[in-house]
Amino acid sequence: MPVSRRTVLTASALSAAVAPLLPTLGAAVAQANPLAEEFEFGMGIGDLTGPAAECGMMGYSQLDQATAGIHLRPRARAFVIGAGDNRVAYVAVENGAVFGSVHRGVLLALAERFGDRYTERNVVLTSTHTHASCGGSAHDYAYTLATLGFQQQVYDAEVAGIVEAIVAADADVAPGSIALGRAELHDASVNRSRVAFERNPAADRAVFPDAVDPAVTTLVFRRGGREVGALTWFATHNTSMTNANRLISSDNKGYASYAAEQLEHGVRHLDGPPGYVAAFAQTNAGDMSPNLGLTPGNGPTTDEFDNTRIIGERQYSASKTAARQAVTMPGRVGAMLCYVDLADLAIDGRYTPDGAPRRTAPAAAGVSLAAGSVEDGPGLPGGPIPEGVRNPMIDFLGGIDHPHPAWLADAQAPKAIFAPLGLLPPVPWVPNVVPVQLVRLGELYLAAAGAEFTIVAGLRVRRAVAEVLGVGVEQVLLQGYANGYHEYVTTPEEYDAQQYEGASTLFGRYTLCGYVQEFTRVAQAFVAGAAIGRGPAPRDVSGLQPNFATVPGPDATPPGRGFGDVIEQPVATARGHRVAAEFVSAHPKHNPRRGDTFLTVERRTGAGAWVRVANEGEWDVRFHWRSGGAAVSIARFTWDIPAAAEPGTHRFVHYVDVLGTDGALRPVVGTSAEFEVSA
Repeated sequence: MPVSRRTVLTASALSAAVAPLLPTLGAAVAQANPLAEEFEFGMGIGDLTGPAAECGMMGYSQLDQATAGIHLRPRARAFVIGAGDNRVAYVAVENGAVFGSVHRGVLLALAERFGDRYTERNVVLTSTHTHASCGGSAHDYAYTLATLGFQQQVYDAEVAGIVEAIVAADADVAPGSIALGRAELHDASVNRSRVAFERNPAADRAVFPDAVDPAVTTLVFRRGGREVGALTWFATHNTSMTNANRLISSDNKGYASYAAEQLEHGVRHLDGPPGYVAAFAQTNAGDMSPNLGLTPGNGPTTDEFDNTRIIGERQYSASKTAARQAVTMPGRVGAMLCYVDLADLAIDGRYTPDGAPRRTAPAAAGVSLAAGSVEDGPGLPGGPIPEGVRNPMIDFLGGIDHPHPAWLADAQAPKAIFAPLGLLPPVPWVPNVVPVQLVRLGELYLAAAGAEFTIVAGLRVRRAVAEVLGVGVEQVLLQGYANGYHEYVTTPEEYDAQQYEGASTLFGRYTLCGYVQEFTRVAQAFVAGAAIGRGPAPRDVSGLQPNFATVPGPDATPPGRGFGDVIEQPVATARGHRVAAEFVSAHPKHNPRRGDTFLTVERRTGAGAWVRVANEGEWDVRFHWRSGGAAVSIARFTWDIPAAAEPGTHRFVHYVDVLGTDGALRPVVGTSAEFEVSA
């Protein structure tokens, strides 16, 4: 999310054979051979979970919103899709944003392992945009104010989780078929910027009569006629969890994946490679909120956990509807990418509202950005800073309230500038050289960019790309939140309203016009099978990354207690109710247990063995961390016992790593008393 709340490339990779890139064959051809395995694909999942205590969260950018436990672990879900000599790696990343730093780190790791098999041309990293993940992985200062600087631990977790997912998907590649289905979903989003939306021409508004984008697009992956995965796109903010939440969560899109993978297909992430992978990705969700009541945590209910589940269930159900109507696609894959400098992009009059040539401008945040989105969560850059409270990151950078020149005010008009982010020292606080990518997956095309496009802004890009490709606009999706992040893109008409989204369109009124121009240029090269220049290189400021966050020291225990001791024992409980236990623990920053768990719930079998029936990281288990005094950590776990749970004797088992005064980590296991679960 924005400040307030939210190369590896080879010259040969730029060119591809003409035939795989040209739009060919319709659905009728695909229907003639519905089981034809014209693609090869593989799928994989990696855990992204960062430190579950005292880590600033990414999304709402509230200085006091730091992690204090885990609800639903965020994951990266990778789909490697190939046809002929072409291959694309698509990854849905359950975090706040895929920053350029992470994009670069992933590409470097892939190059080391695979050579030029996966490059910036054919890798798509797109964020689901949860606002309940760990922050601090960016090298852009605007996005590390609330985390008090760059957090290496979070960066490492995201890069490693994404790479692990792609590696697993690559190893899983085998022949199969991919079908494309569509549906509509009308009760999982609401337009949070209706005033701005209404400024658009009638022809644009007519496409969205309810001021929402209801389109649900699903790819269904089959092998030997058996469904093994699904990839679904739908536009709604991943903000059912509010800025009062402290638990790491993949939010409503994460619940949709949980429903498809675990509830329907029985996937348990601690059991090894999954037999089914379901990802729920974003499109143009810039002005789409899941908070149907237009205030944080309001709608469909007033409980953020229930809202997360309900909005997730609705997306999952809509994906099933789309899958039932899916038609097998011919095997065609292609990709192309270049970079553009949004701080100074010349735009031809063919792409501007008045037909006059225009330019973008260095990044600037408007005053409405500082006010925040009242529908999803207000806040100031770096979090609300009460009187007397200092943010050492802002102090280090010399403050955010810098004067700006008159020419920038003119270039950004009618925006009232709050902070000239592109002119702040020591380097611009947001990226200005950004990727523009076009990807073909069968009969579906993705126009990928690293921003939050409103639904009409997305529509205009889709129309432009579809016209060049000679396909229907429904065959092109605006893949937002991809390969980088620079906040919002509105239409010029919406920009003039200077609502939150317009104030967060950092490069000025003509940002969308520039994107339409550049996507048109890339699409033309795509159709021609011609090489396209890479463009300017993104800057690398990895060496200029301060960190003012506190690093926890050796762990301690309360007087008379040992690590792993049970402070509160679970009691006998009936199915459909909640049971809890509390342990003397250690600081989660010492080992975030990525790819593992802090807790298992176990049931004793008739033979006397213990089997895992639930674990932290899944929906029914919540992990709450709190400080119990100087260097003391207390871990509280709750388990909402499913109505279908098997009655019998159960126990909680807590896993943690304790940091000693000698600097060594030692694993500790705490086991609760046994308790009965009754029918």
